[in-house]
Parts: sequence; C-alpha cells; structure tokens
Amino acid sequence: MRSSMFMQSRHNTKQHNTQKRSIMKKTLFLLGLATAMGFNNAQAVDWNWNGDIRFRYDSSKTELASSPDKPADDRYRLRARFGVSPTINDELSAGLRLATGDGKNPTSTNQTLGKDFADKAIWLDEAYINYHPKALEGKVNVLLGKRDIAKTFNVVKDLVWDSDVTIEGATLQYGKDVSGKQKSGPSLIAGYYTLENYATASDPCIFAVQGAYMGTVSGADFNLGASYFDYVHMKNVAWWNSPNGPANDGKDFRILEVFGTLGGKLGGSLPATLYAQYAHNTALNSDNNAVLAGLKLGSDKKPGGWTLDGGYFYIEKYAVTPLTDGDRPMSSKYSTDIKGLKIGATYQLVQNMTLGATYFHVNPVDSSLTGSTSDHKNLVQADVAVNF
Repeated sequence: MRSSMFMQSRHNTKQHNTQKRSIMKKTLFLLGLATAMGFNNAQAVDWNWNGDIRFRYDSSKTELASSPDKPADDRYRLRARFGVSPTINDELSAGLRLATGDGKNPTSTNQTLGKDFADKAIWLDEAYINYHPKALEGKVNVLLGKRDIAKTFNVVKDLVWDSDVTIEGATLQYGKDVSGKQKSGPSLIAGYYTLENYATASDPCIFAVQGAYMGTVSGADFNLGASYFDYVHMKNVAWWNSPNGPANDGKDFRILEVFGTLGGKLGGSLPATLYAQYAHNTALNSDNNAVLAGLKLGSDKKPGGWTLDGGYFYIEKYAVTPLTDGDRPMSSKYSTDIKGLKIGATYQLVQNMTLGATYFHVNPVDSSLTGSTSDHKNLVQADVAVNF
C-alpha cells in the first residue's frame, strides 16, 4: 500500500512539474510576444497623472451712462481638469487632458453652476505628441497636436493669450524642457497653428516665432523676449460660434510682442517680480497698441505662503485678438478696447489648496464700445483651488 501511495505521489509530482513547465512555456511565449509587440515599454511608462479643481464665485457690475441702475451679475462657477503626460521613452512623451467648459469659448474652461443640477460637460483640452530626438541631445522638442499655450510658448502674462487657451498645430522648441518649462539661457520657438478649416486654400492660420533669454545678473533673475504672431486669412473669421461672440470687423492681425520680467528678493527675503508686455498689431495704423505692466510679491508654493499681484493694462481695439484674457471685457462682444487694473491675492491654506481673490476695474479706451469713456465695470472673483 505504501508502494502504491509512493507511486501515486511520484505520478502526481511528475504531472505537477509537467503542468508547471507548460505554464512557464506559455508565460515565456506571451512575454516574448509582448516584447515583440512593444508592451514591455508600456509597463515602464512614467504616467505623470495631474489635475486640479477650482470653485469660483464671481460678481460683475457694469455701470453704463445709458443704464446706471443695471444690477450686478453674480454666479458660481466650477473648473475641473484631469490629465496625464506620460514619458514613454528617452525620445518620446505625450499629453492628454480633459476639462470642463462649453466647447465653444477657447478662453474659458469654467462651467456656470445651475440648470437644476444638470451634469456638466467634459471636453478634450489637450492632446499632443512630444518628440525630442537623442541625436539633438534632447534639446529640441517637436510638438504635434493641442497643447497649453504657456507650455508651448514663453508667456509672461495674459496680454496676448488667455491662460486657458490650448493652441493647435505643430511647434518646434529649443530651450524648453519636456514639461514645457523654460530653461536658463536662450530659447527659440516656431510654430504653425490652424484656426478654422474651410476646405479652401485660404484657411485661417497662425505662423509664429519667438525668441527669449532667461538668466541672472547682479543677483536678479531676468527673462527678456519677443514674439511675432502672423494671423493669415483673417478677414472672414468670426471667432468662436456665439451670437454675441467676438467680432473681427474684417481686420488683419500681425502681432509683435515684447516682454520681460525682473525678479529678486526685497530686503533679502520677500520674493518680488516686475513684469511687462507690449503688443503692436503691425497690420494696422491705428487702434493697434497694447501694454500690460505689474508687480508680484511673495510666494504661495508652501502652506502659509501668499502672493500679491497688481497690474495695469491698456488695450486698443485691434491691438490683440479676442484670445486675450476673457475676464476683462466691458461687453460680451469685445475683449479689447479697454484699460484698467487687475489686483489679485492667493494664500496656500494647506498643502495643494489655495484661496484666492481677484479684482478688475475696467474702462473703455474710447467711446467706440459703449458710447462713453466714463462707463466702467467692476469684477470680483473669489477662488478655492486644489491641485493633485
């Protein structure tokens, strides 16, 4: 009986070993197939997940000579963004981001709360490929697709571009890292971007080039640069689809931008940065200049940290396009022909959570917009933002 049990045990062990060898063979075959198909690379991807949520209350009151008793417009708004920027290998990365918004306005990803708790729409906000060849030592990025404007170009403030714009097309970068951060030293960026597709040879588009230099002098950090944005075939563009959306008035835009920052520490401890932008539409002879200048104090990078940021802007009617900061307009038709102040403050309450407040005071540059230069608009925004 013991012999029979011993023989049965040997048979079971042999059968078990045979099954193990069969499983190992299948596993090795599948691993080899996955390697041949490139799935081993997918396992090694550094995904770099990221996102943010912002809850905003804003209150705006436009005081017109023609209707002095117009009530304030109060609303609650939500912005949510969620994305991933995987590092696929030493030469290739990519990015994908979803965001709230209405799918029509390129200068805002806010959703106004209301409509009986209806679900809010999510849209494709970023989708791009970033190829940085080893042959060029990773110093050059070739970008294809839709990407955040501040990661594509060096952007000081929002005189030319609203911070929510994600530009679409092809970009060649030197002097920026894979994440879109500007490096010390020189940078050079060139690109081609599509605005509309009319299935004709005269589709509106943008040719762009930018040069900048970031460095340090006498203990102060500085960044100086210039950009040129050539908007081609623009006379028929109506911008985004809205009955009250920005008008083009049949004008061309060839925008020359000059920008700069100078930063250091006041009293040896308080971070301070001066910034300035100037834009000139070389396609026109009038109503074609814009300027923005301001000062930022403090740092909100750690809990308990704070910033104060105040600036002045002056934007003639055709100096820049409606892709400028969309929070400033006196009316829903134009984001230009305005001047005024923007003052903001942020405070990091706990790690990754900031409280913020912004105040705008806006007047028209001339009477072409509302009929009186004494008209004005006050806008207050209060934000709670969480990054993750």
